[in-house]
Amino acid sequence: MIEDIELETLINEVYEYYGFDFGSYSRASLKRRVNRVFHLDGFKDFTEFLSRVRTDAEYYKRMVDEITVNVTEMFRDPSFYSVLRKDILPLLGPKPFIRIWHAGCSTGEEVYSMAILLKETGLLHKSILYATDVNASVLETAKKGIFPLRMIKDYADNYRDSGGQEDFSNYYIANYGFAKFNENLAEKMVFSQHNLVSDNSFNEFDLILCRNVLIYFDHNLQKRVINLFDDSLAVLGFLALGTKETIKYSISTSKYKQLEKEKIWRKIS
Repeated sequence: MIEDIELETLINEVYEYYGFDFGSYSRASLKRRVNRVFHLDGFKDFTEFLSRVRTDAEYYKRMVDEITVNVTEMFRDPSFYSVLRKDILPLLGPKPFIRIWHAGCSTGEEVYSMAILLKETGLLHKSILYATDVNASVLETAKKGIFPLRMIKDYADNYRDSGGQEDFSNYYIANYGFAKFNENLAEKMVFSQHNLVSDNSFNEFDLILCRNVLIYFDHNLQKRVINLFDDSLAVLGFLALGTKETIKYSISTSKYKQLEKEKIWRKIS
């Protein structure tokens, strides 16, 4: 196992050599992820690992990709998508144009889930989905809209549990063990690299989703990111976080009203 002092050395060296700042990541989470890469790639000691990170830019990219990737799936937490379908999207429906930001989109499963919801509620034609992540590799996967066929049964179950009534197979073409999702979903998506640690707001949105990303950050970075979302959210827009995340300690809650169900807040002032 990597020691705490070695983790701090790695954080400092990565920042000095490459300008990427892991300093505000939760130490416990970061340590678990670094240890995973360390053992996965068969290093004997920390010195060998650190030397490889310093001298091999391609390996550094691989390490960052492994550390920053988030686990995701289509229609994850079906009750959340049920609330989006029944309570949130009808409130956004009257708007002439709907902008949605998936921050920390990972490999894109939740972006495609949202596109399906928008299509079924008749809103996809006037919506645009911005999907961002710090990890360039997962963005390339997300752009393709191709997911392992072995996962589709679980995704279809989630879809039905969230209130979906259509035949889920209408949304993809199966081939060679993979499911490629329809182009008419992807054409409303914009994928871009964005670092929540250091980058600023880039548009005004009606709905921002950042689920199960803040749990990897320390309190100061969580506060920064929540304020970034506040700057990016239109009045009467919605912010959706993960089940263990909150805005409570990061911003004045008088500006927001939380829905009774799920970790969703509406900006009221």
